[in-house]
Amino acid sequence: MEGDFLKGNSPEVPAPDNRLLKKNQLLDRGQWASKLEFMLAVAGTLVGLGNLWRFPYLCYKNGGGAFLVPYVLFLLACGIPMFLLETAMGQFTSQGCITCWRHFCPLFEGIGYATQVVIAYAAVSYIVIQAWAFFYLFSSFSAEVPWASCRNTWNTANATTPATEFWERRVLGISQGIEEVGSLRWELALCLLLAWILCYFCVWKGVRSTGKVVYFTATFPYVMLVVLLARGLTLPGAVNGIAFYLYPDPTRLVDPQVWMDAGAQVLFSFGICQGSLTALGSYNQYNNDCYKDTFVLCLVNGMSSFVAGFAIFSVLGFMSYEQGLPISEVAASGPGLAFIAYPRAVAMMPLPQLWAICFFVMVILLGADTQFVSLECLMTSVTDMFPTVFRRAYRRELLLLCLCSVCFFLGLLLVTEGGLYFLQLFDHYVCSGNNLLLLSVCQSIAIGWIYGADRLYDNIEDMIGYRPWPLMKYCWLYVTPGVCLGTFIFSVVKYKPLKFNKTYTYPTWAYALGWFLGLFCVLLVPLWIIFKLTQMKGTISQNFMQLCRPENKTQNTENQPEQCPLNPDNTLTPAANEYKGSGGSEMEMQVAPPTPLGSNSGTFRPPDPPLLF
Repeated sequence: MEGDFLKGNSPEVPAPDNRLLKKNQLLDRGQWASKLEFMLAVAGTLVGLGNLWRFPYLCYKNGGGAFLVPYVLFLLACGIPMFLLETAMGQFTSQGCITCWRHFCPLFEGIGYATQVVIAYAAVSYIVIQAWAFFYLFSSFSAEVPWASCRNTWNTANATTPATEFWERRVLGISQGIEEVGSLRWELALCLLLAWILCYFCVWKGVRSTGKVVYFTATFPYVMLVVLLARGLTLPGAVNGIAFYLYPDPTRLVDPQVWMDAGAQVLFSFGICQGSLTALGSYNQYNNDCYKDTFVLCLVNGMSSFVAGFAIFSVLGFMSYEQGLPISEVAASGPGLAFIAYPRAVAMMPLPQLWAICFFVMVILLGADTQFVSLECLMTSVTDMFPTVFRRAYRRELLLLCLCSVCFFLGLLLVTEGGLYFLQLFDHYVCSGNNLLLLSVCQSIAIGWIYGADRLYDNIEDMIGYRPWPLMKYCWLYVTPGVCLGTFIFSVVKYKPLKFNKTYTYPTWAYALGWFLGLFCVLLVPLWIIFKLTQMKGTISQNFMQLCRPENKTQNTENQPEQCPLNPDNTLTPAANEYKGSGGSEMEMQVAPPTPLGSNSGTFRPPDPPLLF
């Protein structure tokens, strides 16, 4: 036996069970395969339905070209600074929007939970718009688009317009009020199920799958927008529609409502305080230039909104020309624009089926990008909070399946006969309401004043190699919280109860429900502070000071794009961090103590020397 050993014939050792080994190993968090994937994913979630149907309507409603003044000011004072702040937080920590706060200011970790509540509301509600678009898309494959005539079973003798009756009676079967929930619209429920199935299979492998899907979903809507814009500009009456869209009315600038609309549009359309920017940024390379990305993506978002206005109002000008009505009577916002006004215009064009298919495919893809990112953000937050539980084989897919199933069943309320009343309530008070303004104030104070604006500048410089323009720091400290707080105060002073279709007044309990859902998000911030202060040992002042300091600190080293500076899961191997920095998307890692120096084990190896800049 000894002779055999000296000859190199060692006794046989049973091979480990690879299936069992894989099941017990942690999977790497993943990264974008390229910078382009990150840019397309962010552009896809920013350029959504709000750019298509809300910005053009707000522009003409609030003074045409004059509305661009408060919009640009909010963009510079709040949009761009907060965009950089949230993206940098995710990139610096490689963590989602909840756990990243432990590296900056644990006292305000409640902001992370609040943003997840907002994005959960949005994930449940906005996918219903995709269900409507699928219904219209399937209806477009007919000899005559069904909203073009009154020769249908759902039409009445006193029909307003065929498009309105198709929307209200055929698609929604809308009830008389929110008190009448009515029955489930099973065709819409099936379209909703289809939308959730597509979202699941686009997100189920994390950034590996999402990063590939956005190559199509983020670019194809631009192709459709260009096609529809070219068609709209060739229609008679298009010039009048564009003039109505851009005609400046400077007197509207003294109305506080104009400024509130501009602020809400910037915060919502740029994804501020919704957690998506932090989640997407957390999958970047450590040395990615997030500062330049901020300006490029904000420019793309703003220009997309502006150009979409030309595509929409050129068609509305054509409708005004054909019907002999003022443009103000045919213009609409929100679902009324996408599912009544634009289908009416399409029915007047040659080959209406072709243009209807193009338009509703664009609507579906615009909503799909936002939905992908919402799910990815929720998944990132949960897996970062419990990495040893969910970063194992097949557990992410099961978690995502549970999340999609719960959201689908909650969304069934919104495809009932009274569902549109609930959808508008959620949108007004939760997804684009005053809670985003208050969360922006809290976030600016937490980073600018407690963690320190200069300190975050140091972190950004460590990542990109140079310091950003000093104006950003002053925006975080003074401008952004001041503007957002002022806008919130104006909105409270000028508050008007929400009305459906400008006529229906909600019951008192519905307003109370809306305010509760909206304020619940903001109340999570002080509730978290109280919870942490009372749960920790020590006096209140000692606990407060401790919570103002980051829990996880990083060594002061040179820029190392191969490694994450902060990693709360110390069981992950250095080899995994190096693999992540090199662009790998997923890797199996062993949970074991570091191998001693001199060991011949191949599981661990030291990282490459840092790159000196």
